[in-house]
This record gives sequence, structure tokens and C-alpha cells, in this order.
Amino acid sequence: MQTGQQIEIDVCSEFGQLEGVIVHTPGQEVEEMTPENAERALYSDILNLSVADNEYSFFKGILNKITRTFEVKDLLTDILKSADVKKSLLKEICFNEGAMDIYHGLLEQNAVELARQLIQGVSLERNNLTRYLSKERFSLRPLHNFLFTRDASMAFGKEVLIGKMASKVRDREAVIMNAIFTHHPLLKTTTINPNTSEIIRSFPGISIEGGDFQVGRSDVLVIGTGMRTSTQGIDFILENIKSKKGGLQHILVQELPDTPESFIHLDMVFTFLDVDACMVYEPLILGTNRFHTIHIQVENGKVIDIREQANLPKALKKLGIDMEPIRCGGALDDWTQEREQWHSGANFFAFAPGKVIGYERNVHTMDELSQKGFQIVSSRDILSGKCEIPQGKCVVTIPGSELARGGGGARCMSMPIRRKSTE
Repeated sequence: MQTGQQIEIDVCSEFGQLEGVIVHTPGQEVEEMTPENAERALYSDILNLSVADNEYSFFKGILNKITRTFEVKDLLTDILKSADVKKSLLKEICFNEGAMDIYHGLLEQNAVELARQLIQGVSLERNNLTRYLSKERFSLRPLHNFLFTRDASMAFGKEVLIGKMASKVRDREAVIMNAIFTHHPLLKTTTINPNTSEIIRSFPGISIEGGDFQVGRSDVLVIGTGMRTSTQGIDFILENIKSKKGGLQHILVQELPDTPESFIHLDMVFTFLDVDACMVYEPLILGTNRFHTIHIQVENGKVIDIREQANLPKALKKLGIDMEPIRCGGALDDWTQEREQWHSGANFFAFAPGKVIGYERNVHTMDELSQKGFQIVSSRDILSGKCEIPQGKCVVTIPGSELARGGGGARCMSMPIRRKSTE
């Protein structure tokens, strides 16, 4: 069991000083992708684990220097040491994935090995003709996407909203994260779980993923709707806010296109950098296009207003969050913007106001940030002891030649569970 002081989940912004984060270091599940199953696994390419793991070590190394860092596999191992949790979690997973035949065998595994198999996959035992002839390799498929811990759960205030994944290949991620937040003694929170038959009946077509979910302020959510988060998913969030019958709350909704796949989540085109700065993919966020930005106001259990806004930065400014948009790919030309956006050039993770992590490969984006007063410093130099994290605004760059091919950046690979207040 992990030891240490219990951490109360509390996230009321995207940029407050980080005090706790959950990550998942990529493992053998990444190597189980082939050109044939990459699309099914929601990847456009296959990754080399040895290269991805080396790149990831710089990301996690920086996080370890600045905050308490929790690994999904460690947290999962801890809760599986409880016989009751082990039984209930395995029953849910095996039933959901049509694999009850392996339930009793998995029940015999120790917590460490079981946690590994639930993430890296359970190989198909070819002990009858059907299984022998099957083209499937696994009874429980590997969780290829789990390094993107952002999507399966998201903290807002002292609660955690569990993701309702858009694709069934990621459902187990949400099941695992719900079990961790429900049962781990180090994590103090309450969960909101849309993965119930009652919710699914009430909100047909519901999907919610954390890459689309951003906390602008304790009373402001910014949510994308597109390939991974449906309007029904946002309506579910809206109903939860209404049910609390609290003070005025704002939801800013940004429509996203269905293509290309690099627009998979809002955080691929818009992320908060500081109390007064955000990173944007200019053509979509600021340009003239057909994708709506909608402001919903909720107070005392009712929607009191819903109307369209010009764009996200202008809508935020009306709420007293005055953000200077900084352009992904710089201002050179739209081709450069498009190329760097494709490789997560807008996907930054703030670990304190004005202090962010992003891929070093996006050189034009880094130049733009430098011109806006951000000092660019390499994670290699920090971790080797050549320099410290600067006192002022800065970007800590991490290598991403391989990780970026997975379709996500620093924000995608981190699930914050506690930040200091900035209000």
C-alpha cells in the first residue's frame, strides 16, 4: 500500500500550482499495437516502446521534481489487495468485456500481477477450437491509450467526474479510475460516474472525455464537443450542476470538427498557460468558421441563459478571465500552424501559473512563446542539474518525436488531482 499523507482532491483552475497528479508510464501495452489493430486502438501509427519510454522519463522526471506523482498501476495494485474490491472490479470488467470465463483464473492472481494484466492485457488461452482459430490475441485487450490519463477521469473542485469513453476500447480505463478514486485511502473525494445503465438510458449518445474538459475558474468550465465528448455528455454535466442548486456557474462550450483526427479533443486546439495567457490553434479558435462557441449560465438549479459567443477568449474575457491568445505554430504561415498542431503543439500542461510543459519539437510554437516572455528551458538540462526551473514564466520542453505520434501531449498525459487556489 502506498504511504503518505492523504490528499484531498481539489482542482479549481488549469494553472494553479500543482500539488498532486496521476500518470501512467507506458508499458508493454504500447508494444501490443500492430498496423492492423492501430486504428482499432485509436492510434494512427504504432509506437516504439523503448523510445517512447525514454521520452516519457523526462516528462515524469520533471513532475517528480515539482509535485506528488502517483502511478495508475501502483494505485490499482493497492486497491486490488482488498479481496472485496478485487472481486467486484474483476466481475465488472469481465462482464463488460464478455470474458467471465477467465474471472476465476484472474481472481487467483496476486495484486501486482493482476494490475499488470488489467493494463497490459490478458492473453487468450487457446484451449478449444474456437479460440485456436480466433484471430484475437487477448481475452482482455491491452489498454494502449492509458498513458493519456487525462481522459478517463477529471477533477473539478473536490469531486471527480469519471469519463464515459467514446470508444469501448477505452471503457476499462474509466472502470479502473472509478475504482481507484472510490477505494484508495490516500485519495479523498466523491465521484460522479455516468457509466450506469440509468444514466445511459437518460442520455443516449453520452460520451465525456477529459481532453475536452477544462477548469477555467471555480465557477467556469470550458468544454469541447466533437469526436469524443457529445452534447449529451455536456448535458449530463449540466444536470449535475443544476442538481446542486448553487450559485451562478458558467459553461463555455466549444464545438470541434470531426476531422482531422488531431482535433480529437479541445486541449489539442486550446489550453490555459497562465492567469492571463492561453495557447490557441488560431484557425479554429480565433478564425471565422462554422463551429459554435456557446455560453451556458446556471443558477439555483436552472439554466438562466444560453447564447452564442464570438470565440473562447472573448467569452472568457466577459467573465473576467482576460487571456492573451498565443498562437500554436507562430505567425509565419498557416501551414506551420497546421503541422505543429498535428503534433500537439497546442497541448500544454501548466504546473503553476505561467509555468508549462510542452514538446520541444514544436519550434515555431516555442519561438512564439519566447516572444511573449516565456523562458524556454530543456527538461534534459533541469534533470541533469545544469539549471533549475526558472522563477518567472517558462516552458519546460520534453522530447516528443515518438510520444507525439500517439496523438497527445503533456496535458493528455497528466491527470491533476490537486492545485493551489489562484482566486
